[in-house]
Amino acid sequence: MQNKGLVRVFAILFGLVCIYQLSYTYMAYTKEKEAEAYAQQKYSDNVENYSKLREAAERSYLDSIGKEEIFAGITYNDAKNKELNKGLDLKGGINVILQISVKDILSGLANKSKDPSFNQALLATDEAQKDSQNTYLEDFFTEFEKIPDATLASPDIFANKDLQGIVEFGMSNDEVKAKLKTKIDESIKSAFEVLRKRIDKFGVTQPNIQRLGESGRILVELPGARDIERVKTLVTSTAQLEFWDVYKMEEVFNHLITANTILKEDLESVKNKKEEVADTNEAVIDSVKVDSIKNDSTKTDAESAINDLLEDAEDSTNLETQVNPLFDLIALQGRQGSPVIASVEKKNADKFMAYLNDPRVKALLPVEQRYVKFAWGKAVKDSELLELYAIKGNRDNDPELSGGVITDARQEYNQLGAVTVTMQMDGKGAKKWEEMTGRAFSQRSQIAVVLDDIVYSAPGVTTGAISGGRSEITGDFSIEEGQDLANVLRAGKLPASADIIQSEVVGPSLGQEAIDSGIMSFAIALLLILIWMIFYYGKAGAFADVALVVNILFIFGVLAGLKAVLTLPGIAGIVLTIGMSVDANVLIFERIREELAKGKAQADAIKDGFSNALSSILDANITTGLTGIILLVIGTGPIKGFATTLLIGILTSLFTAIFVTRLFIDGYGKNGKELAFSTGATKNLFKNISIDFLKKRKVAYAISGVIILAGLASLFTQGLDYGVDFVGGRTYTVRFAKDVVPTTVEKDLVAVFESAQAKTLGANNQLKITTKYKVDETGEEIDAEISNKLFTALKPYLTDGLTYDQFANGDKDKQVGIMSSMKVGPTIADDIKQAAFWSVLASLIVVFLYILLRFRRWQFSLGAVAAVFHDVLLVLGVFSITYKFMPFNMEIDQAFIAAILTVIGYSLNDTVVVFDRIREFLKEHTGWSLDQNVNGALNSTLSRTLNTSLTTLLVLIAIFIFAAPLRGFMFSLIIGVIVGTYSSLFIATPIMHDTVRKVGLKVKETETEEEKA
Repeated sequence: MQNKGLVRVFAILFGLVCIYQLSYTYMAYTKEKEAEAYAQQKYSDNVENYSKLREAAERSYLDSIGKEEIFAGITYNDAKNKELNKGLDLKGGINVILQISVKDILSGLANKSKDPSFNQALLATDEAQKDSQNTYLEDFFTEFEKIPDATLASPDIFANKDLQGIVEFGMSNDEVKAKLKTKIDESIKSAFEVLRKRIDKFGVTQPNIQRLGESGRILVELPGARDIERVKTLVTSTAQLEFWDVYKMEEVFNHLITANTILKEDLESVKNKKEEVADTNEAVIDSVKVDSIKNDSTKTDAESAINDLLEDAEDSTNLETQVNPLFDLIALQGRQGSPVIASVEKKNADKFMAYLNDPRVKALLPVEQRYVKFAWGKAVKDSELLELYAIKGNRDNDPELSGGVITDARQEYNQLGAVTVTMQMDGKGAKKWEEMTGRAFSQRSQIAVVLDDIVYSAPGVTTGAISGGRSEITGDFSIEEGQDLANVLRAGKLPASADIIQSEVVGPSLGQEAIDSGIMSFAIALLLILIWMIFYYGKAGAFADVALVVNILFIFGVLAGLKAVLTLPGIAGIVLTIGMSVDANVLIFERIREELAKGKAQADAIKDGFSNALSSILDANITTGLTGIILLVIGTGPIKGFATTLLIGILTSLFTAIFVTRLFIDGYGKNGKELAFSTGATKNLFKNISIDFLKKRKVAYAISGVIILAGLASLFTQGLDYGVDFVGGRTYTVRFAKDVVPTTVEKDLVAVFESAQAKTLGANNQLKITTKYKVDETGEEIDAEISNKLFTALKPYLTDGLTYDQFANGDKDKQVGIMSSMKVGPTIADDIKQAAFWSVLASLIVVFLYILLRFRRWQFSLGAVAAVFHDVLLVLGVFSITYKFMPFNMEIDQAFIAAILTVIGYSLNDTVVVFDRIREFLKEHTGWSLDQNVNGALNSTLSRTLNTSLTTLLVLIAIFIFAAPLRGFMFSLIIGVIVGTYSSLFIATPIMHDTVRKVGLKVKETETEEEKA
């Protein structure tokens, strides 16, 4: 090897850099262990809610020492920012994919146009999106084009004053489309920046936020985030701040009296016709509905409320109790001079508001109040009441002052010590604020501070007009709520609503268990490989072990330096890389053994062994790397972590196997020391083997055919167990104090959700529960409803005294409840399914082309791709046949697709090594027949094939045993390695052989072409 000194220096320097990068992780870890010990000493296990108290104590301790020097000027805060990033599955936290509403943006650009063509196209697009792979904008253009004579550049749509100079009247639809694409992209970029600013101030370390293509989707990962509801509010709040004048209670209460009278008359009408209601029910309902309701934006709620009223009236019991439909819902009446009109129980709020929004009730408003907007106040903790406000609206529904004028906002405390949020406005806002407060002072009225249609406060002005643009929001805030509100006001409002279409929540305790299981599987797999290499190759194996340890240092150092995220599948990727990296050393050592067997001197044998193995090593790692790159491109979250570590591992293992191992071997042998590359037990293994593989190919074809047909039959009859990634739904990992029977629990869940599944996940006291209940609906209310139903259904199996809050947040003291959850909307599930299909297809095409380029014969490509198809069908067939009775999760999800692509890479790795040796035999043994060359090549690589497969299987089995959440993932890889080894010997090579024979190529012709290449 040339330039040994340079390689040695580079390896040492690179190793030192990796140690330096990992030192930050070590320093942060030691300080966090100190904080943990401090918290445990402060709060014993006997203290109620000790885990929460300890968490707070740990945070307080780390905050207090955050700026103290640990070593060489490095503080804990410095170390924390540069430590090795851990993903959600190792650290706990939340991962969400947000869909920015392109519909909202389009509506805003069109000034909320009432144009029939525009709104028809929006409705059609909403419907098309349910089954479409296009972006919302693409489908909108398609649906708009279907409308005869419709033009985007209409003054009633996009050729409006706000888009003047951008969209001009008379432009063609294609011209307007280009302008809209630009504006939509700008809006999504704006949303991305708003979210990034909010998250930067949220307080978690190493957050991750990124745009996902051009779909308007944004990925947000917050490892370590504990307060999940707070996070959801932070990322979905549009932060639309508005300042409005409000009516006093006495100014609008007469309207409530009139409204109640109208509704009461409806009730009396039904009472009077009770005897005829069976025949005239439809007529009665028609008589109380008005055509104008059809054009009202609240048609559904208002219509539903009136119908509920009539249905209640038909019940004799309700006839006796319902006297005043509106007033019966009022818990407290507002005081004179107060902006609070009334207080209503939360459970009655929707019905109350629907009554007020009934068109007949609205029509009774005085002319001067016809634009009134009723709004609820901010919910107060531990109160079941909501306060009603009446806002002085206007024709255009535009506030006099909006949040766009806010330049700064901070959480502070008022004179009474209550949490407030103070705001500073720009010059334009300050002038308008002075005008509004001056008017409010002179009229002794109030100004409502409205955020996202909720009234946070409605203070009066007691000291005259307020100049300078400084204002304050008060409310029943916690410190965190005040900080978050100030944060979103500083960051600005989102240009459109943001819906969570996919979310994953992992509790910190589950994350710690993942770390423990990952470390255990990592340590055991490493130990098994180290022992095996020494057992099989003696001292040479020990040198390979040292190179392997160096390789691990390099992998973790590069991960830390690149700020990559380490996930549990990422650990699996590293462990798998360890198994596969041994392959390079095995290839080298086997070639050296062959050269020694030819009688060459040790130095020459080592030189030729490294040289001859290089081609196979590069080919095998490039094919695996290609599948890793595809995974990196299409994957998200844990899958991307798996691909990242796999690719880094391939590069570092190539360097350590080819150069570092060579340094040790050359250094040992330079003084004439003998290196046998075997031990007494393995010296003669696989020597003089002469198996006629080709003779057995027809039997192999038959066996594979039978298994594949059985798998296909199962696939067509009982299919596969698709996870929520592919079909949408919600998944919860729930832990119980005692073992539970999943089939029994599932019956209770089906009774509540109609459709639900329960499967054991890891231990018998932990279930993975999946439901599609209300999968199309989003929002915190729906999430809360489903978790409440889940709590109700599981109550018989939970610990006595466990509260809903403890269940929903995973009781840290008792280690029971929801440990993690995941939600995937049907639209993104469909997208994930399509991406998975294309990723597998792309990997097959890329590999086919690479092998065609490398071996210059399509027969080699055909053999390799046929073997890959064979392996994929076998894995799918095994999963289809066994998923119903296996004691672990075997869902088809993104992790499974990662496994399939890894199987493709591994199978090709093995096949390429065999093909490379066949090509070499064809050059060397020109007098042999094709059958002799192929069989000879297969026999000569058998030792390497079985060695690599065995070491890889040892690794996978170790992960399978100790990392329960990854068992389905590991099972697919175990099956893949077994069938991949089999197919390289009995499928890929025989198919290549048979197609060469069928096209009539002779061995000599093959040899000539190879020599020319």
